[in-house]
Amino acid sequence: MSKAKIMDLTGAFKGDIELPAVFDEMYRPDLIKKAVLAAQANRLQVYGPTPYAGMQTSADNWGPGRGVARVPRIKTGNRVARITQARGGRKAHPPKVEKDYSEKINKKERYRAINSAIAATANPELVKSRGHRFDAELPIVADDGFQDIKTTKEVIGFMEAINVYDDVIRAKNGKHIRAGGGKRRGRKYKKPKSLLIAIGEDNGIVRAARNLPGVDVIKVNRLNAELLAPGTHAGRLVIWTESAINILGEE
Repeated sequence: MSKAKIMDLTGAFKGDIELPAVFDEMYRPDLIKKAVLAAQANRLQVYGPTPYAGMQTSADNWGPGRGVARVPRIKTGNRVARITQARGGRKAHPPKVEKDYSEKINKKERYRAINSAIAATANPELVKSRGHRFDAELPIVADDGFQDIKTTKEVIGFMEAINVYDDVIRAKNGKHIRAGGGKRRGRKYKKPKSLLIAIGEDNGIVRAARNLPGVDVIKVNRLNAELLAPGTHAGRLVIWTESAINILGEE
């Protein structure tokens, strides 16, 4: 069984900790992608127009003998309405709210995907291929005192001490305007993902780290494939706490 170094809040070596067997899991990018896409599909909000959209109009056809097509026209003019082939008419096949967007994944596949994504966080090649910037030995394990931090300044100080703060700067500078039409729909900016902090218990760290660009904080028993592999790409840079590693070993 392999071991990892435990770092105190100054970035100094404190001791070793045995890594649980989950860190030896086989890398399965196919299962990771399947689990992430299922999670994204299952949180989609259904959408669609009212059933009477495009139908609430005074349009009626003029009948024969006028030398024009017998299509519904509004009463106060000659504009065509209601029919699908008319400009401004109703949609032929609009989105239906009853459509099921959800995707199923077997429980064992989902667990295997999470375990594989956890193991990928200890692979330096995979982590660097995601674009993360760091100069530290993986996996990074912090003393449980890290969970008690109350200020963002202290979190930054620890990240600088273990040489991973450059990744937060990368996420900050990587914010850019979205290329597509989504910029008009409440999602103007795209922001890169940076560090994930996996904790055993929250004693202030969630509030302290929540404002750092691209940084997520999660209790280890609530880990999912999407947090560990954003965009289906495994190998996220993770800071584990000592208690989080112990909980992984128990579960």
